[in-house]
Amino acid sequence: MAGTAATVNLSSAPYLLRRIYAFSSNDIKVGSNIEVDGAPWRVLEFLHVKPGKGAAFVRTKLRNYMSGTTVERTFRAGITVEEADVFKETKQFTYKDGSMFVFMDLTTFEEVRLNETDVGDKKKWLKEGMDCNLLFWKGKIIDFEVPITVQLTVVDVDPGLKGDTASGGSKPATLDTGAVVNVPLFVNIGDEILVDTRTGQYMTRA
Repeated sequence: MAGTAATVNLSSAPYLLRRIYAFSSNDIKVGSNIEVDGAPWRVLEFLHVKPGKGAAFVRTKLRNYMSGTTVERTFRAGITVEEADVFKETKQFTYKDGSMFVFMDLTTFEEVRLNETDVGDKKKWLKEGMDCNLLFWKGKIIDFEVPITVQLTVVDVDPGLKGDTASGGSKPATLDTGAVVNVPLFVNIGDEILVDTRTGQYMTRA
């Protein structure tokens, strides 16, 4: 029936057949997705080293998409590195069903459910109707990204100080998603603010 939403669990997320790529370690850069020991990793840092003696190499700092573990790893210059076939799909966070977070593809109306562990600390930025990027690898969702900037409402904060718009002071404020951020003294309950989700810092009033 048209418009009927299908529910897809994390373990059976859709997998699109895509080409497997390989590239030289010399081409590694920040943001590259590589497959090492059967797992997908994202390159956080890299440095090409050419010692006076011996072979050149590439020193990297990697984050495992599956476990979140960060490690340092060195590759010989010029060796072949397999690219992890990680790709993004935009889904809208539609509602929370018990402990499950439900995301919908607005084209197919197919639903994907993530549990509390999958979502992790990012849940404090989630609002219904928010577009997020889900990252897939070999048919599994391995990560998801919230927008860098989100607009949220202050629901609890100490009263603002009249005329105090330039002071460097701050105070904790609870937002409608449950997140707590430090805001300027002049911010009041009901104010809409912009927050950088990468740092959790207040940016400005909306």
